[in-house]
Amino acid sequence: MPKIHAETALLPDGWTENVLVELGDDGRIATVTPNVTDAAAKTHVSCLLPAPVNAHSHAFQRAMAGLTEHRSDNPTDSFWTWRALMYLFLDQLTPDHVEAIAALVQMEMLEAGYATNVEFHYLHHAPDGNTYDNRAEMAERIMAATETTGIGLTMLPVHYQYGGCDRRPLVRGQCRFHNDLDSFTALCDGVRDGLGNLPTDTVFGVAPHSLRAVSPDSLALTRALANGGPFHMHLAEQRAEIEEVSHHLGARPVEWILHNFEAGTDCCFIHCTQMQPHETSGLAATGAIAGLCPITEASLGDGIFDGVGWFEAGGMIAIGSDSNIRISLSEELRSLEYSQRLRDRSRAALATSTASTGRHILDAMIAGGARAAGRHTGQIAAGYWADLMALDTQLVSLAGRSKDQVIDSFIFAGDDHLVRDVWSAGRHLVTGGRHMNHDKITSAYHAALTSLRYDL
Repeated sequence: MPKIHAETALLPDGWTENVLVELGDDGRIATVTPNVTDAAAKTHVSCLLPAPVNAHSHAFQRAMAGLTEHRSDNPTDSFWTWRALMYLFLDQLTPDHVEAIAALVQMEMLEAGYATNVEFHYLHHAPDGNTYDNRAEMAERIMAATETTGIGLTMLPVHYQYGGCDRRPLVRGQCRFHNDLDSFTALCDGVRDGLGNLPTDTVFGVAPHSLRAVSPDSLALTRALANGGPFHMHLAEQRAEIEEVSHHLGARPVEWILHNFEAGTDCCFIHCTQMQPHETSGLAATGAIAGLCPITEASLGDGIFDGVGWFEAGGMIAIGSDSNIRISLSEELRSLEYSQRLRDRSRAALATSTASTGRHILDAMIAGGARAAGRHTGQIAAGYWADLMALDTQLVSLAGRSKDQVIDSFIFAGDDHLVRDVWSAGRHLVTGGRHMNHDKITSAYHAALTSLRYDL
């Protein structure tokens, strides 16, 4: 069995020196042996950590990163003007484009230290809204990308019925997303069939897009399609969303969920940047995950998630790259902490009495991300998927650092170039900071994008 020897590793009971990790043929960790000084291991690393989950991604948006930074004719640019530009861009995407873009996104996730991609996939149909001959064509292109990259995949087909709470029809840019409940059920069946061809660490879940885009009475039926798998939904991201949901449903989004839906540990609610204190404590008490995307939330002006209040209420978090305008594990965590400091004029906002800032938020995202992905991961322990990330402590940003200082320096003084090796379910995909198929994937991406327009 492949063996990894780490000078130091973060095990469930803390930092341990000279650790030998044996990987099983099934992609799981077979044994973990501390205090091994002379290991005949194939791979030697200086610092080994559990590799986290990227809990929320719209892969296709990676190709439009940087194209929406001009001022539009609208007197106040916002998420909603950005969304209109996004619709223009996706209107031209073919299945071939989506596969090439998804492969690049997944490669960049792996090189940043993520072992798993949770894909919130709502681009289902042709530009005119008609289904492809294979209803799951677009989803299968995401799956094809994972065969190229090797990343762990939790696939979440998205249910999208309406253009708003008044059940207005979808506009041209949204018609590629549409499914009624029957067609969504058929789509889920097709996606499950496709996932059967992928490695056994692949997970299926479902995602009603939002309270704006699905009928409230369809939520339970949609959830049942997950068959116990993850259930994700955008929630309370924008002020205009709060106003629309309040007007039509008689309550703010989080309030409505708390009073009308049995939220639980299978649920991951994305963003939640517009919560009031009673909503923060109430949602945390359900055991649901808050799926945060700090870089995208800053890019789109969503607002600042109340991380301090959420953790005080015992809430769990997961982290995702959402729009993929920039895929960076260290920057997502840094942005989360810095947003709290700027709002509260504080320092070490998310630290605890027993854990530094970096250690606390990394531990939290690893544990919450595992649950959000429906994946038995997040610990360097026997029986868990071998999702592992190695940092190079010989590089200057980590020089002289030990234990939690390594994590803090990675997040606040370094960047993702400190990531040297990444394994996903035992697949050693990144060595020396580069994915094994880096050149092939980037070449395919460049070739695919030559046919796209960028004059949004």
